[in-house]
Amino acid sequence: MTAEVVVLRYGHRPGRDDRMTTHVGLTARALGADRVVLPDNAGQSAETVRDITDRFGGPFEVELRDDQRSFTRGWDGTVVHLTMYGERVQDVEADVRADSVASDTPLLVVVGGEKVPFDFYEAADYNVGVTNQPHSEVAGLAVFLDRLFEGAELEREWDDADRVVLPQETGKRVVDPAEAVAERDGAVEGTDDDSDGG
Repeated sequence: MTAEVVVLRYGHRPGRDDRMTTHVGLTARALGADRVVLPDNAGQSAETVRDITDRFGGPFEVELRDDQRSFTRGWDGTVVHLTMYGERVQDVEADVRADSVASDTPLLVVVGGEKVPFDFYEAADYNVGVTNQPHSEVAGLAVFLDRLFEGAELEREWDDADRVVLPQETGKRVVDPAEAVAERDGAVEGTDDDSDGG
């Protein structure tokens, strides 16, 4: 793992981008990033991501900043800018991984919300496209993080969770962490679990 993986969401139009900005933060958290940096006018999205982290576990940090350009230019590590105009993710993912994950160098992943100024392209070590087609920045971030971590983020265990979602074929099952540990330990020991979802 890298020293730190940070996702920066550039640009936010209150009212119009609230859901998308929130989903950038939630995707960053769920798929292995350590922190998300949101524009300072995205307070509602920040609170939602913090609430999810409080309930479903961390660690994960949410930060609001108004100096996103200087933050990116001053980043001491590798900068990846996700854009449909970049190099294909499948062509550069190994290089990005070598420059960050393998070398324990902090990684900043920039995800645009509105028109991204050209200086972000210039500040990036890699401008990376996921399919080079128009689609959601949330989808691009999810694919990039999964490729970066090679699927290892899907096995992550969460600290200080108030609730845990237990995977099952049908239904929804949310339990407290102690019950989840007991069920996992029982499964490891070969104990049958006859419970069903509701």
